[in-house]
Amino acid sequence: MTPTTDALTTTEAGAYLARIGVTAPEAPTLAALASLHRAHLLSVPFENLDVTIGRPIRLDRISLLDKVVGARRGGYCYELNGLFALLLRSLGYAVDLVSARVATVDGGLTDEFDHVALVVSGGSLDESVLADVGFGAGFIEPLPLREDLGRRERDHEVGLEQRAGAWAYREREAGEGWRDRFVFTATPHPLADFEERNVWQQTSPGSHFTRSRLASMLTPTGRITLSGDRLITTTHGRREETVLAGEDAVTAALAEHFGLVLR
Repeated sequence: MTPTTDALTTTEAGAYLARIGVTAPEAPTLAALASLHRAHLLSVPFENLDVTIGRPIRLDRISLLDKVVGARRGGYCYELNGLFALLLRSLGYAVDLVSARVATVDGGLTDEFDHVALVVSGGSLDESVLADVGFGAGFIEPLPLREDLGRRERDHEVGLEQRAGAWAYREREAGEGWRDRFVFTATPHPLADFEERNVWQQTSPGSHFTRSRLASMLTPTGRITLSGDRLITTTHGRREETVLAGEDAVTAALAEHFGLVLR
């Protein structure tokens, strides 16, 4: 399968970089990629607000730019990783979109194309790495595609394990065993291959995106999440939860904590 090579223009990339509060790196290095990855997670929320109001999510380039950059919104995996891939290519990286199956609570996996992640190479990278700014509470900086990789991030470990031609992204809390989060292969796909599942995520009762409003974003000290009418803040591992009293309070919280204003 031929890798996708679509990229942003210089003007589009500049606007996107301004959105996440960074300047263009001098060269496509691993350190620059890690900085871009972290900056994105700190600036652009993972959110499903369009699903909850019945507004179709479109994956074409203009729609992604208009939403995430122009309207300063967030999105879910197909939007966030789809657009981030375009940015990275414009900065000199080679990027493949890969299909991932998400681990379920009963130990199974969701269907193919349920999640899109990124395999990044090229530039000054010595090896391919996994990047993902569209999984919600995932890893903060890219992970080298290396057998049995483990790395501590904040209060837990993240890592990869290779299994019979596939890779598993895993996490481990203190005192516990490794837990799979998603499984993927390195086969490249165009974003169009995820369109059918994108429609399913917005419309099916089986999709968790149709069940409740969600917004979540990394913070310098932890994470902040709005789930339904609950505002959950984690600071240095300490979790606090507040029930918001009514839609006006929810609207105010979305604007204050996530910069999200629906138009």
